[in-house]
Amino acid sequence: MSTSLAPVDQLVPGANLAAYVQAVGSIPVLSQEREQELAEDLYHNNNLDAARQLVMSHLRFVVHIARSYSGYGLPEADLIQEGNVGLMKAVKRFDPARGVRLVSFAVHWIKAEIHEFILRNWRIVKIATTKAQRKLFFNLRGQKKQLGWLSQAEAEAIAADLNVDVKDVQSMEGRLSSYDTAFESPVDSDDDEAWQAPANYLEDRRQDPASLVEDADWQDSSETRLHIALRDLDERSQDIVARRWLAEDKATLQELAAEYGVSAERIRQLEQNAMKKLRASMEA
Repeated sequence: MSTSLAPVDQLVPGANLAAYVQAVGSIPVLSQEREQELAEDLYHNNNLDAARQLVMSHLRFVVHIARSYSGYGLPEADLIQEGNVGLMKAVKRFDPARGVRLVSFAVHWIKAEIHEFILRNWRIVKIATTKAQRKLFFNLRGQKKQLGWLSQAEAEAIAADLNVDVKDVQSMEGRLSSYDTAFESPVDSDDDEAWQAPANYLEDRRQDPASLVEDADWQDSSETRLHIALRDLDERSQDIVARRWLAEDKATLQELAAEYGVSAERIRQLEQNAMKKLRASMEA
């Protein structure tokens, strides 16, 4: 028995996110027996249509998980897209002999991809590179929704629970509680407040001749290396990189997918591979 489903590349969280959510919500949830049947077909016969049905029927769960990370200020469509990548990885690795439902197995992979995306893009946690720091970041952010500023006892309890130093907990709490400060003082501020703005006490080194020459040389060198690296890419990869990263009016994955007649996920893969090649060429 086969289930009639829309093509995968037509179900991509793009500009019309509401339509996407409605579409994936209308896809029937598989019964345990049907899920087991499809999983065994994929595992033993590498049936890609079975994999497709397993992925499509679980897209609604990715939306649910992705929405729990909405407080990070990142586009919901991007969070869902990354979660979908995690779902596909889970489906590929799922062993039906485990005796568990796919959704229970897939949660780890979905969250892992979303976590990686957040850590790559959220400015506060650029230095959260170790496994312990990442675990601390996500656990502490979750607890901060129920707690105010941590007391010493609360910080010690969290440190003991996560097996990290208390200073690490306090440092991460400081980053989570930080905010951006305006460079210049507000127009209506008085003399007692105006001096606190960074513009009034930071030295401007932008016109230093040595720095200007150094910056110009670095810029020329970087642009030269970039042009050389771009020439090593095939025409399609050059076009994708140029229109996704260098153009003023940047193209979406869906727009490029429609032009090249492939899925948005394929465009994303080509973009990632091209960027890896560019970085390797420029660092050589």
